[in-house]
Amino acid sequence: MKVLLLAGTREAKKIAWGLVGQGVSAIATLAGATRDPEPLPLPTRVGGFGGAEGFTAFVQEVGITAVIDATHPFASRITDRTAAICAARGLPYLQVLRPAWQAGKGDHWTDIPNPQAAADIIPATATVFLATGRQTLAQFAGLEGRRVICRQIDPPTAPFPFEGGEFVISRPPFSVAREEALFLALGVDWLVVKNAGGAASATKLTAARNLGIPVAMIARPPMPDAPRVQTPAEALAWVVAL
Repeated sequence: MKVLLLAGTREAKKIAWGLVGQGVSAIATLAGATRDPEPLPLPTRVGGFGGAEGFTAFVQEVGITAVIDATHPFASRITDRTAAICAARGLPYLQVLRPAWQAGKGDHWTDIPNPQAAADIIPATATVFLATGRQTLAQFAGLEGRRVICRQIDPPTAPFPFEGGEFVISRPPFSVAREEALFLALGVDWLVVKNAGGAASATKLTAARNLGIPVAMIARPPMPDAPRVQTPAEALAWVVAL
């Protein structure tokens, strides 16, 4: 057996350590979205495959016998492609998808279907904090004219794609107190978030609730019809059962 772990999340890191503990032969891959990612305890390939053909060639060359997809819930292009290729090849595939966030008492959320819809609900005079990463930044061009702040892990390599934008550079973890202090210092009155789920990154939502800041919550993309679990423990049990 040789497992391919598509990584990039906290769940993936736990799975990687679990595979090592079980003595399972495995290799991890990272898309390369972060310049200095935390190391994994597995041989790790960084960067894209060059499309479906490149991914298929890699799987054949390395001798992969099962795939665990523990990528970000919004990495839909990777997930859709991987699930389709595995199904076509008869290769065991499992998606690890953490539960989505749910609004609770005191939250002021508006669910939106995509980044473009944020401009439909956020006032023209708002100061907007984008906790959505840099890869989809251009999709928020409809917010031009507002003060828009985008948080990134790495310093930007290109200017903000539209007028009124600025970057804040910082690395997690972000405590509730740290998020509250940041939102107050910047004068944030709208928060835009992808519904990624997970406790570690929910602190910004708690901070928004405490400060009465409304949230535009971007819905997850559709998921493929494929086997799916929510936790690293379930993923490791799946490997054992192969």
